[in-house]
Amino acid sequence: MKRIKIFAISSMAFCMGLQVTAQNEMIKYGDFNQWIVRNIKESRIIGGDTKQLYEVGPDAVWNNNDEYTNQGGSPWGTSNVMARVCGITKTNTSVFREKRGNGYCAKLVTHEEKVKVMGIVNIEVLAAGSLFLGHVPEPITSTSNPMNKLSLGIPFTKRPKALKFDYKVKLTDDANRIRQTGFSRISKVEGKDMPDVLVILQKRWEDKKGNIYAKRVGTMVHRFNKNTDWVNGAEFTIQYGDITQKPGYADYMGMLEGDKTFNAENSKGKVVPIKEEGWADENETPTHVVVKFDSSYGGAYIGSIGTTLWVDNVEFVY
Repeated sequence: MKRIKIFAISSMAFCMGLQVTAQNEMIKYGDFNQWIVRNIKESRIIGGDTKQLYEVGPDAVWNNNDEYTNQGGSPWGTSNVMARVCGITKTNTSVFREKRGNGYCAKLVTHEEKVKVMGIVNIEVLAAGSLFLGHVPEPITSTSNPMNKLSLGIPFTKRPKALKFDYKVKLTDDANRIRQTGFSRISKVEGKDMPDVLVILQKRWEDKKGNIYAKRVGTMVHRFNKNTDWVNGAEFTIQYGDITQKPGYADYMGMLEGDKTFNAENSKGKVVPIKEEGWADENETPTHVVVKFDSSYGGAYIGSIGTTLWVDNVEFVY
């Protein structure tokens, strides 16, 4: 059941860019009660079906193949995308709108996406659901490294104590994960699949060439390692400064580099890697925040089919 929003005034202030004095601050559209449903017609050569993509934003239905940009001031992007590769229009849906009580929640699913065209292409890939603060420049024009297509993070200068939200988890019985790219054999990846959530606060800057750099101001990374029914109002503490010597630190909480690198759109409109330069001072003020939920934590093409994370009522705690 949806919780009554007792911090409506602070949420309105946040939308207007005013100072928020209440203890909790709902991220805009973070109750996931409003969605844009996009009815996309795929190319005839792959069946010509109409597929639905769900985007977090003001209630609307789009019956066209228009490229999507965040609507109504929504800060949320998803891994739901429309791609045009080799002249073929194809969609992927791994984040769904699901009924919850009198409203909705977000459902993130790891699944197998297939594209088959006799004599032209036959691809089966593993696709995880991702819900994040940021956007995806459409259309996607390449199947290589899909995580590089996400522009992660929004401007943000506050220092919250924690991220609070409702969640539900369904894991699979698989002891290990798979890597399925569609261009090579399916391979085994050690370790059980788990959904995750992260908050990364950064102080970013851009050079004259459009390269984006950052220092890490705040960090929270959590992996969900067991099945749950709905857990309401769970709080996950954000730690500031260099956390490598603090209790609970794990390697996956460290710098974003190599295959863990995040990307963002620069001032020239190009999505480029964010080069994290190290840990910021513990009292530093951030310029950007990344909040990201994933149905599988392993990155592109890695996970277990059926791993699912439900999310609702996402807010910062101060």
